[in-house]
Amino acid sequence: MPTPILGFERPRLRAEQQLRISKLRKARLERIALDGLAMLSMCSVLTALIALRTAIHIWHLHA
Repeated sequence: MPTPILGFERPRLRAEQQLRISKLRKARLERIALDGLAMLSMCSVLTALIALRTAIHIWHLHA
């Protein structure tokens, strides 16, 4: 038989629920931040490859 929820226990339950939501929100934000960092890394590598290709192309033109 479930124990009845008394009036003074409700704030504690609400606080625990908010803590769970807070943990989920934090995990979601961390995942978004890591995805953003990965995207910036990939863009940096792509930019470096384009610059290298351009430099090789210019070097061949002047050779």
